[in-house]
Amino acid sequence: MLRRRLAVRLLLALLALPWLAPSGFGQGPLADGDAAEVRQIVDGDTVILADSREVRLVGLQAPKLALGRKDFKDWPLAEESKRAVAALALGKRVTLRYGGTRLDRHGRALAHLTRDDGLWIQGEMLRLGMARVYTFPDNRTRAAEMYALEAEARAAKRGIWAHPFYAVRTPEVLKGDIETFQIVAGTVVEAAAVKGTVFLNFGPDWRTDFTIRIDGAALKLFRAAKLDPLAFKGRTIEVRGWLRFKGGPMIDASHPEQFTPRP
Repeated sequence: MLRRRLAVRLLLALLALPWLAPSGFGQGPLADGDAAEVRQIVDGDTVILADSREVRLVGLQAPKLALGRKDFKDWPLAEESKRAVAALALGKRVTLRYGGTRLDRHGRALAHLTRDDGLWIQGEMLRLGMARVYTFPDNRTRAAEMYALEAEARAAKRGIWAHPFYAVRTPEVLKGDIETFQIVAGTVVEAAAVKGTVFLNFGPDWRTDFTIRIDGAALKLFRAAKLDPLAFKGRTIEVRGWLRFKGGPMIDASHPEQFTPRP
């Protein structure tokens, strides 16, 4: 019962956030593309169609498989995630639907997939706890719906959310996670604008503590969403992204949808 109440509180908070509302760049309705049968599953967020097109399930990050990459190990539950998307999509006819950039630099289609019976593949993978939300500045459509489904799975500890590898981190324990994708929750101690860039600091020493960096290009998207990141000072927030090291752990926030509220 407690988990359900927390999930409902998070869902209501998500739907109330202006930067997750269906308005502004990348937030309009999806555009229908063509339809095809899914013939092969690469991993939990990548499939190959009958016409040989490779499709990246945009908006998702599923546990990664090594797929022959040197010095790369499968992430926990990667095979389970692959099997989950296979059960949902393999041999099924799907419609490709687009909400932003349609091709990535590898030539893969960046699409939401909907089965002929109406099932939204991304949404079901999130509901099952077999992936987490992963948005981009040029692909943010349906972010609010995706976060709501993720929140439901997290509250129920389904799939990846029961595994410590995918646990939400605190700002104090990030130094061993550099060059990994993480969800970090903490209270913003200080917010400052320096030469057109905003820095959100999570400790007393901005040189070494966890920091979020929001550059000028990203700030334009925040302004379009009527959101001032300087107002995050003193708030407990959650951010997701790839950690890099610059004096201390840092995440570059390129768009508002990287942030979600804490229940």
